[in-house]
Amino acid sequence: MKIGIIGLGFVGLSFASVLASKKYSVIGVDSDRIKVSKILTGKAPFHEPGLDDTLKIALKNGLKITTEIRPVVTECKLIFIAVGTPQREDGSIDLTMIKDVVREIGKNLSKTKNIPTIIVKSTVIPETTTKVVLPILEKESRKKVGKGFGLITNPEFLRETNAINDTINPHVVVIGGYNDKFAKEIENFYTKFHKNVTIVKTNHQTAEMIKYANNSFLATKISFINQIATICEAIPGANVDIVAKTIGLDPRIGNLFLTAGPGYGGSCLPKDVKAIINFSTKYRIKPTLLDAVEKINQQQLENIIITIKKKIGKIKNKKITILGLAFKADTDDIRDSVSIKLIELLLREGAKVTAHDPKAIPNTKTIFGNKVEYPSSVKEALKNSECMIIMTAWKEYTEITNNELKLMKKPLVIDSRRLLVNHNLDMDYSAIGVG
Repeated sequence: MKIGIIGLGFVGLSFASVLASKKYSVIGVDSDRIKVSKILTGKAPFHEPGLDDTLKIALKNGLKITTEIRPVVTECKLIFIAVGTPQREDGSIDLTMIKDVVREIGKNLSKTKNIPTIIVKSTVIPETTTKVVLPILEKESRKKVGKGFGLITNPEFLRETNAINDTINPHVVVIGGYNDKFAKEIENFYTKFHKNVTIVKTNHQTAEMIKYANNSFLATKISFINQIATICEAIPGANVDIVAKTIGLDPRIGNLFLTAGPGYGGSCLPKDVKAIINFSTKYRIKPTLLDAVEKINQQQLENIIITIKKKIGKIKNKKITILGLAFKADTDDIRDSVSIKLIELLLREGAKVTAHDPKAIPNTKTIFGNKVEYPSSVKEALKNSECMIIMTAWKEYTEITNNELKLMKKPLVIDSRRLLVNHNLDMDYSAIGVG
């Protein structure tokens, strides 16, 4: 059985690489010719631990990469759609890429006897599959769902920096669709691919909603602990990490996503929270809790700016060093990164910004160009700096010593990740969540 995966971003390339490494027959499709050329060399176009090694095995096993959708539609029994759904300014998602791909699938479907199952893995708001994807498919293919093709909603739950393991060992598989042979086919596929993984079968709308509910709850946990962190800062001796670790021992709460920081970022949580808020308001539902979650997330950045000004006064012409640009360690992803937003604010205030990150500097340069300095080492980044702000929990930032701090004009440290909280260093130290 051949499998087609359309869209070779974080989700699609991870999925294609893992399947092919397990000797499944896979065709991966992406319209970006430069990206396709790079993938064919065995190199992912973004940093994800373990992906390059898995991709190289996949290519050796026969993984095909192309820019053409036609062979996928004519040859594959399972066709996964994993293209992006970027965020618009009002918080809603842009379905342009989904629509374009679905039209192309439909047109090719009209010319083939193949009867595939089309699976939407892209994150889409409820009713997208039935009210957007399905009508386009039926119109372009001149075939009916359930007869000429199957249609399934299958949201993914991959964590950046852990994509390979999450693809192989997901915590759940969600299958949304009609109770027909196509749903049974995809269930059989996942039953064989994953051993002892819970499979939830439901309709399209519920499957779509599960993804948004999942990410909105994770964002809520982060904003909750960040609110607690702000309170801890006002209490001499209080430490949010000990609070979080202890309440996380309660099985009703759990310890995941209870790490206080500068706010959540990345390609999923900010986008998904905004999208479900936008979706809710269109149905005249006031998402009070989710509004608060987003507001608290914005306040974390505001609190950092307040701390900087409290410590150094006017920001204009001050050299400020940002350590960490990616939204989390072990990735080069700067989408909705709080670090990027912080740099934007600092530049607006007239600061001289120096930024360091082990992986994310190339992506950051596409935004700021020469408005920011990008030294290759932490030592160079700290020379003559008047304030150091740790934004991302890269391991190398835990190894900072007095030797590096002595290079600063003023050894002022604002630690949003508490990496140096237990270090006995000569510095003026402030940390999120520590009183």
